[in-house]
Amino acid sequence: MLEKEGKYIFGVCKIGEKGQIVIPKDARKIYNLSAGDTLLMLGDAKGMALIKTEFFQDLAEGILNDKK
Repeated sequence: MLEKEGKYIFGVCKIGEKGQIVIPKDARKIYNLSAGDTLLMLGDAKGMALIKTEFFQDLAEGILNDKK
């Protein structure tokens, strides 16, 4: 794993026949990911990102609470 100022390169992943990917162990450790966690996939023409749904839900709730 290469790291520079909070940016990481964990290596490569392959997509299996069922469309599944394996998140590297170092990434799971850094981002506190465990079996059964749910991730939200976001993307645009340049690429994609995975975000823990907990983080996204907390962010959305914060935005909604600010509007009240």
